[in-house]
Amino acid sequence: MQKMLSALVSTALATSLAAAFPAYAAGAASVPTVKEAPLRAHLSFLSSDVLEGRGTGQRGGDLTVAYLESQALAAGLKPGNGGSFRQSVKIAGVKATPESSSVALEAGGKAQALAFGKDWVWAPGDAKPVHAMDAELVFVGYGISAPEEGWDDYKGMDVKGKVLVMMVNDPAPTAAEPNRFNGKGLTYYGRWTYKFEEAARHGAAGVLLIHTDASASYGWSVVQNSWLSERFQLAQGKLGANMQGWMTEAAARALFSAAGEDLDSLRGAAETKDFKPVALKAKVKGEMKAAVRMVEQFNVAGVVPGTDPKLKDEVVIYSAHWDHLGKQGDGADTIYNGAVDNASGSAGLLAMAQEAARTPAKRSQMFLWVAAEEQGLLGSAAYASSPLWPANKTAANLNLDSLNFVGAAKDISTQGSERTELGAMAEATAKAMHLAVRKPEPDLAGGYFRSDHFSFAKAGIPAFSIEGGKDYVKDPAGSKAKEDAYQARYHQVSDEYDPAWDLSGMVQQAQFTLNLGLRVANAAAMPAWKAGDAFGKVRVSGK
Repeated sequence: MQKMLSALVSTALATSLAAAFPAYAAGAASVPTVKEAPLRAHLSFLSSDVLEGRGTGQRGGDLTVAYLESQALAAGLKPGNGGSFRQSVKIAGVKATPESSSVALEAGGKAQALAFGKDWVWAPGDAKPVHAMDAELVFVGYGISAPEEGWDDYKGMDVKGKVLVMMVNDPAPTAAEPNRFNGKGLTYYGRWTYKFEEAARHGAAGVLLIHTDASASYGWSVVQNSWLSERFQLAQGKLGANMQGWMTEAAARALFSAAGEDLDSLRGAAETKDFKPVALKAKVKGEMKAAVRMVEQFNVAGVVPGTDPKLKDEVVIYSAHWDHLGKQGDGADTIYNGAVDNASGSAGLLAMAQEAARTPAKRSQMFLWVAAEEQGLLGSAAYASSPLWPANKTAANLNLDSLNFVGAAKDISTQGSERTELGAMAEATAKAMHLAVRKPEPDLAGGYFRSDHFSFAKAGIPAFSIEGGKDYVKDPAGSKAKEDAYQARYHQVSDEYDPAWDLSGMVQQAQFTLNLGLRVANAAAMPAWKAGDAFGKVRVSGK
């Protein structure tokens, strides 16, 4: 019975692939079919204790890069960076040292009694170990400059050298403007990363974000866990302000009160376009210190050259991040293996690359394993700032982050593809594979801005992440329970590979991604952004 079922599945897969790739239908042997065996083998090794959780700046990360480049070579890929598979990513490891610092918030001439970790956290945004701070505080509402929304929280105020206090998230929709800032969905203007970037563009000396569980979509403990340990940032290119940090709502309330202001009143005023920055009778004063080290990590890039004399100069990029959280802490198990997140995506790319190398497309195809995603999309950001292939000749980026380890599904998620012409191409690819495309849902937590594809989108390249389906073929209730149970393992030492996993869902997700990529690679023209999308910018010539 099992052999009969396997035969039926194989026949159905071959039929769907032939429909997706009519050019290959004449010879079934040439149809690019992702195999489970190599995917499982790569997944097992990438998530093993041997690689020590693939941590940034750790030995396990170095071993992972060596493995990926050797496997890319074995799969038949050409080096993506001249004669090398590696692209250097210079990273600064930064850890605040409050015990040796004297920096404090002052209001009304008195220092506020704030404990580092409990009430506020901070670190340098420019990777420098010492800063002498003596800067006035200015409340800038949401800290947003969005011309297309007619919104400017800075209102032309010169904030150079100031420390800006601001809220996270973005302005809520109103009855009069139900779709402002994407309605219920979070825009990039709401992400804390944007707040830091915009403040630096205005020349601010620092940023302190006001935390609430609702606006951040997570508790203060998440902020603590991140900022009390070593954090990583790019060491080259555009750096951040001197000080970056957060404070609790209680700390902010006490600070504003001591400065003669009412926090709730100012937050209410900041919900309107008429809001103007408010200089607080308060300042950041003292010496801020941090331990800083420089680390070199690597993106790994391999290419399948295109076959068309003209179109081979254009490329489709498939990406996945190779890093996880590495080894941390003490105890019986200190290795964060990251089997699902994201050994699965890295393994999927290797299995896809093996097939793509056998069946080149008209355009070239790049398989890109990026570093330091867990540290803030650093590897993909480094690639986007110094691309190995010109951005204006990059047709699309298709990203894989955490594949479906539960089992095959009747649907696939292409959330984010609707921003570009990739949406219609994804629909056609799914139809050819007899899959339904899940309808886009309001992006309440800003998921589109939290994965590596977003670095490409900011550079003007159509990009999104392909996620697994949820309408499971076998045992829907039991499969949903397996999916839900993973949340307790996410970013924990328990995210480990299980040999009993049914990898049909991973194979399906990887196959869909390869099918879509080949559709893009063989299309007459590169896909474009839809008019009005915030990231539908003109591709920069030569980058």
